Amino acid sequence: MEELVVRVTEADHAYHTLDSPILPDSKYDAMKSQLRQLEDAYPELKRDDSPTGSVGAVPLKGFAKVRHLKTMLSLDNAFNEKDLSDFVDRIKRFLSLDPATVVAFTAERKIDGLAISLLYEKGTLVRAATRGRGDVGEDVTANIRTMSAVPKNIKNSPDVIEIRGEIYMTRDEFEKLNAQQALQVEKDMAEGRKSMAKVFANPRNAAAGSVRQLDREVTRSRKLKFLAHGWGEVSEPMAQSHSEAVARLSQMGLPVNPAIHKCRNLEEMLNRYNSELAGRPQLEYDIDGVVYKVDSLVLQERLGSASTAPRWAIAFKFPPEKVWTRLLDIDIQVGRTGVLAPVARLEPVAVGGVTVANVTLHNEDYIAGRDAKGEPIRDGIDIRVGDFVQIYRSGDVIPRIAAVDLSKREDSSSRFEFPAACPSCGADAPRSSTDSMRRCSGGLACQAQALEGLKHFVSRQALDIDGLGEKIIEEFYRTGEITTPADIFTIEQRLGRAGTPLEERKGWQEKSAQNLYRQIEDSRQVGFVQLLIALGVRHVGVQTSELVAEHFRTWDRFLNAMQQARELSGPDWEGLVSIDGIGDVTAASLVGTFNNREFKRIVDDLMQNLDISSFEAPDMPGSPLAGRAIVFTGTLQAMARAEAKARAEAMGARIYGAVSNKIDLVVAGKGSGKKGERARQLGIEVIEEEAWLQLLGISATDPELAEELPLLAS
Repeated sequence: MEELVVRVTEADHAYHTLDSPILPDSKYDAMKSQLRQLEDAYPELKRDDSPTGSVGAVPLKGFAKVRHLKTMLSLDNAFNEKDLSDFVDRIKRFLSLDPATVVAFTAERKIDGLAISLLYEKGTLVRAATRGRGDVGEDVTANIRTMSAVPKNIKNSPDVIEIRGEIYMTRDEFEKLNAQQALQVEKDMAEGRKSMAKVFANPRNAAAGSVRQLDREVTRSRKLKFLAHGWGEVSEPMAQSHSEAVARLSQMGLPVNPAIHKCRNLEEMLNRYNSELAGRPQLEYDIDGVVYKVDSLVLQERLGSASTAPRWAIAFKFPPEKVWTRLLDIDIQVGRTGVLAPVARLEPVAVGGVTVANVTLHNEDYIAGRDAKGEPIRDGIDIRVGDFVQIYRSGDVIPRIAAVDLSKREDSSSRFEFPAACPSCGADAPRSSTDSMRRCSGGLACQAQALEGLKHFVSRQALDIDGLGEKIIEEFYRTGEITTPADIFTIEQRLGRAGTPLEERKGWQEKSAQNLYRQIEDSRQVGFVQLLIALGVRHVGVQTSELVAEHFRTWDRFLNAMQQARELSGPDWEGLVSIDGIGDVTAASLVGTFNNREFKRIVDDLMQNLDISSFEAPDMPGSPLAGRAIVFTGTLQAMARAEAKARAEAMGARIYGAVSNKIDLVVAGKGSGKKGERARQLGIEVIEEEAWLQLLGISATDPELAEELPLLAS
């Protein structure tokens, strides 16, 4: 998991920010899918900076940042028939539908382009933005206005609508552009100057690079295409179904993909996939899969979204390309939490338009040819230095090894011996009984862990100190000028008192030094969630940090509770483990970490340098559930508990799993049992399902409640 986080984050940055992918799409998707599966299986191990909790990448410098009216989400992926079948089953379970109920889906091509959001007000294009992080993107309005494929005015549209779509380049135009770019590079080199021209890896990156030009005339010169496939914020309902809404987009004057089909069962969905896969080579543009969406917009609304993806849609990706290369060496990297992560160094090879030189080997079992349960993988064949290995990009993104060619294995090769000690500090690295990983026992005394912790502290999802990149952190750590997070906030004074000022050092200038100091100063104002993420507590990710901050509200209250819960008992401990989404393992990690003497010293030093703001719940005027702590118990008849929780959270409620005197409301379904009884004993308001539905604005006697699902589904 440690290695996957690093690789996916690097790939996100290269793909979304630099338009220069380092992994094929299939490999990336497979790596991210594997990471998400592992996080689902072991939520206590989820890293706080996991890329599964984010969308896209940080906005590119040079363009203004712009906040989308509605977050641009990514899509979950399916890679085989079982994944697709599970997706359909999950939807029916979430909506409490009978398995035999027909749910209609639309199927459309997944164009491999640059995601874009176009904001129209009263039919006029007023803003265009890239996806960016999902909530904040880059303002590329001026560049998009140069594209003839994007209408500047649309007709018969809602007063406000964010159109979501893809900007892409045809294969023919891509070949022409790359030929021109290659000639320019050759000319520049012949004349002895550094070339600014760039040969692109694939049409998607050519399209992205063309849009994200500071010179809009470059964008104008490229023959880019655009197709709309959805919308974000909209001031009025679009239609009753997605297929009708897409037809309406076309009537407004927006280009849409005509290849959209309706499917009513898994067989029809698979037939559509196979048809698109077979016809893929004949298309003028690249597609990397088929997107399925629940057709009913009412059901889409009920299904809602998880943190980064809608529950009502999935992308069924096409199979990845596979190539062979030689494995040159196996390195062991030590992660922030001490995990020893093996990485294969390869003879660089092009896979799906991306050069791959490294691939994760996960753990010692994977290298030995077995899974966590001891069952054989790759037919039980181990991986050795010198082997010829078959590489593919899982999900067209994350590099993985598919097979080993034993016919080319040298007789002198030997099995890889996984180290039992940390390669950085020499401390014992015992194997965990729960996750098949070896972990350095050196803790904060291990330089590798300390360095990785510092890198994480300044990373995008943490304090986001842009000027302190990995190489700069490594330099300061090597010189001993930054060894703990608190050192960051005194670096200017200490460098000024001793030795050469930063601006006089190699690679630095006065402006870059002052920019760094300004960013550090700005980082002193930090939110509860940001700080908890930045501290990198094991098993505590972004979502967990938000849950903790929402529960305790202030940093001081949180620290006091951690101290009171140090024996893993008492009211503060019970309150922590009662939070829906936080289990005993995560809670124990939090309490144990914040009661560790060395860690407490680090936190105490930090608090002398930071202004920590309290958690503020989102403002939801008019919501009867905003800020209320709710427990669901028993069986609800009108909707599954998962949907009930999702609706409550969307209305600003905090969800807990246990009843305590801090709970505001208990929703008691059929068979509520002890939780309902305890709530009444504590004087907590208890309501039954009919009253709960009324809070949601739904009448339990409304015939549509019983009839709308099968009717709308079909």
